[in-house]
Amino acid sequence: MTDGLSENPAALLRWYIDAGVDECIGDAPVDRLTKRAPAPATPSAAAPAPVTMRPAMPVPAAMPADADALAAAVRAAQAATTVAELRAAVEGYDGCGLKKFASRTVFADGNPEAPVMFVGEAPGADEDRQGLPFVGVSGKLLDRMLASIGLARETNAYITNIVFWRPPGNRAPTDEEIACCLPFVRRHIELVDPQVLVLVGGMSAKTLLGKPTGITRLRGHWYEYETPGLPRPVPTTALFHPAYLLRSPDQKRFAWRDLISIKQKLAAAK
Repeated sequence: MTDGLSENPAALLRWYIDAGVDECIGDAPVDRLTKRAPAPATPSAAAPAPVTMRPAMPVPAAMPADADALAAAVRAAQAATTVAELRAAVEGYDGCGLKKFASRTVFADGNPEAPVMFVGEAPGADEDRQGLPFVGVSGKLLDRMLASIGLARETNAYITNIVFWRPPGNRAPTDEEIACCLPFVRRHIELVDPQVLVLVGGMSAKTLLGKPTGITRLRGHWYEYETPGLPRPVPTTALFHPAYLLRSPDQKRFAWRDLISIKQKLAAAK
């Protein structure tokens, strides 16, 4: 390497993590389809001792949430009286371990006075670089989905996530990491007070609806989301994540039905 990474093991590991590497492998391929273990090789005095491949240092793992971090999140979230104050509170919060490995805080995008609020899952690499939610390939698909029912983040849609920092290697955020962000997410919804709330992806839907059910069962129905800080329950539905639709294009017909249902709910709320 000519960029100095080879002289800085920590920077090299960070480069691997950002590239999505999350495990080390050996030089020889392993046939994992063979049920029978291979016979051990005959020891030889001349044979060198086997070498175990290990990372130079452990890949950053989930940082457990403690009571003090959660209490600090609750206090900071409840103290915010505007979306701008809440953004500042999130950016100043250090209780979530994900922040230590992320490049930027990904708070929200769109019009906070919009009638519909979308809550996704976690930022990816593109979001981490730009500091905005849904700006990669899946974000472009989401924009097209919104446009199909007359919505745009620049005017009448507002978008955020349940986690504000990218998990290393794009892994799923842990329950502890979500718990640290959840007080801010709930307060975010209270301050925006949307007419319709759309939960994008199974992780977002299960977390905010409190239902241990997959997105396939949660989508296609309407629920009521309510907290003490909301003046009334908010009509809420779940939507397939655009990243899932890119992998499973046959599911787009169900997403289209859900989008039509969202459009109808918004029209009824006027």
